[in-house]
Amino acid sequence: MVTDAISEPAQERLLQLMRLLENHVLAGNTGPDNKSAVTSAQVEHLTGWPRDTIRKDISCLMAAGGVEGGSIGGNAGYEPELLIPLIKKALGLDCRRKFCVVGLGRLGSAYLNFAPPELAEFELAAGFDTNVNRVEILKSPAPLYPVYKLAEVISRLGIEIALLCVPAEAAQAAAEKCAAAGIKGILNFAPVALALPPGVTARNVYVVDELRSLTIKMK
Repeated sequence: MVTDAISEPAQERLLQLMRLLENHVLAGNTGPDNKSAVTSAQVEHLTGWPRDTIRKDISCLMAAGGVEGGSIGGNAGYEPELLIPLIKKALGLDCRRKFCVVGLGRLGSAYLNFAPPELAEFELAAGFDTNVNRVEILKSPAPLYPVYKLAEVISRLGIEIALLCVPAEAAQAAAEKCAAAGIKGILNFAPVALALPPGVTARNVYVVDELRSLTIKMK
């Protein structure tokens, strides 16, 4: 895979760079006279990354994708319309993937209507909850199911990613059900570490840890 040729820190920076470029385009900073270009100096100002690091990441990206540097950008800056698709392809984000929300409490139900413009490469396919009444009452752009239908629905719809929004004590069991049903990636919002089988990747998002990390950086 192209991703294997790019270090994990560089992958994280490229994701953030892609978001900056997308915001740049959404703000209307485009045009035929090259005004859409974003320079490494601008990226340095917004992120704090050294310009050499930015240039190195993009050079590595282009080398991994077999692209000549001049076709993406140069001294005048980098063109979002060219660089965004290249980043997506290199990081495996160039195909549409289905995801579901497991646990429809306050957090989970909020994600049922989470649809920023940059989410185009993902499709909310289903939501699940143990509370049948909640499933029937909540409004959602995607169909909602009781959790006992989780395995059948995930398999039938080809859902690959699960947003796990359940209490900590239920997270491991819910993650195991998702993995058994064919889920390949879990975004876990519960403050617990998950034990998952090979081939299933988890990313933990815990607000307390983020606050602690922020406090450390502030000092």
